[in-house]
Amino acid sequence: MKVLLHTCCAPCSLSCIEPLQNEGADLTLFWYNPNIHPFKEYESRRNCLLEYAKSENLKISVKENYGLREFVKSVADNIDGRCVYCYEHRLEETARFARDNGFECYTTTLLASLYQDHESIKRAGERYAQKYGVKFLYRDFRPNFRAGNAKAREKGFYMQKYCGCVFSEEDRYKKQIDRDKLKFEVL
Repeated sequence: MKVLLHTCCAPCSLSCIEPLQNEGADLTLFWYNPNIHPFKEYESRRNCLLEYAKSENLKISVKENYGLREFVKSVADNIDGRCVYCYEHRLEETARFARDNGFECYTTTLLASLYQDHESIKRAGERYAQKYGVKFLYRDFRPNFRAGNAKAREKGFYMQKYCGCVFSEEDRYKKQIDRDKLKFEVL
């Protein structure tokens, strides 16, 4: 089975690659993440994934798009609902790429995270599977998440501290920002 694995980062890929290979998948990784900001974060995640793929002789395709302006314009009216846009945008491009390049199905490392909305990811994956005529391979990779992260640390992978967009980075630091406001009596 020829599978395209949308890959958000090398650490999350560790939760997905082995189970898919154990199912007999002929796997190709796909990097398409115009949601990741700032550029140094985007670059660090992409380069770590590329180095890992090379070290393991994994096939990988990169669709380069540092899409800061497009992403911000697309979520500006609904920042709290940005994740659904993010899932849909990346999975639509993955489904399109899968169809155009002869893959039987596609899936995503987003399904490895304990912090993502699996139902929204699954709905988006199935919607674009129908639209592009390529199967969405739903798997719950969350049981592998902690082991995958531990393995990533052992390998010295770059480990990100937030989901990817500038708004998720803000969420990460919200408690610290609130503490600093109190500490320094900032308005």
